Amino acid sequence: MEPITLTTERLLLRTFTTDDTDAVYQACQDPDIQRWTTVPSPYERQHAAEFTRQMVPDGWHSGTMCTFAVLPRADGPLMASVAVTLRTFSGTWEIGFWTAKEHRGRGIMAETVGAVAHWAFARLGATRLEWRAEVGNAGSRAVAEKTGFVVEGALRAALLNKDTLRDAWVGALLPSDLGLASTHPYLPTRN
Repeated sequence: MEPITLTTERLLLRTFTTDDTDAVYQACQDPDIQRWTTVPSPYERQHAAEFTRQMVPDGWHSGTMCTFAVLPRADGPLMASVAVTLRTFSGTWEIGFWTAKEHRGRGIMAETVGAVAHWAFARLGATRLEWRAEVGNAGSRAVAEKTGFVVEGALRAALLNKDTLRDAWVGALLPSDLGLASTHPYLPTRN
C-alpha cells in the first residue's frame, strides 16, 4: 500500500519521513507519552530514527499499519501521530495516537481520529475500529468518546507496556456510528 495524505479543516496528515526524526524524538521526551503509550522509555534518538526510517515505511508497505504525522494544514511543526493497525482478517483495525504536549487541549486529536476513522472505513474496508488505552489514561479516553467510540469495558492484563501487563479500556467505532455503510451486515444481540 502506498502512503496517502489526508486533510481536515485545520490539519495535514501525511506519512512520516526521516526529516521528522528530530521532531518525533523531541515529542517523545514527554513523560506522559512515555507513560501512557508503548514507546520505549527512556526514548532515545535511535528509537525515533527506527520509527521514521523503518517502522512507518514497513507498515505502509505491508498494508498492516498506516501511520500519519499530524501537522497544521498551513505549515508548521509536528503536532501528533496516529496509526491504524490491522488486528484481524475480519476487518478489525486498532487506532493509537499521541499528541505533543504543547498541542493538547485544542481538539487536534479528535479532529485527526475522526478523519482517520472515516478513511479506515471507506478505503481500508474496516468493519470495526478499536481503541485501547491503559485504565486511567483519561486524555485518550476523552478523545475516543468525543469521536464516537463506545467504551465497551475494561480488559484485565490486556496491554503489555514496559514489560508489564496492564488493564485496558477498550472501545469500538463501527461504520454505522458515522453514518457509513458496512462491508458486512451486522446482527447485534438483543437484551
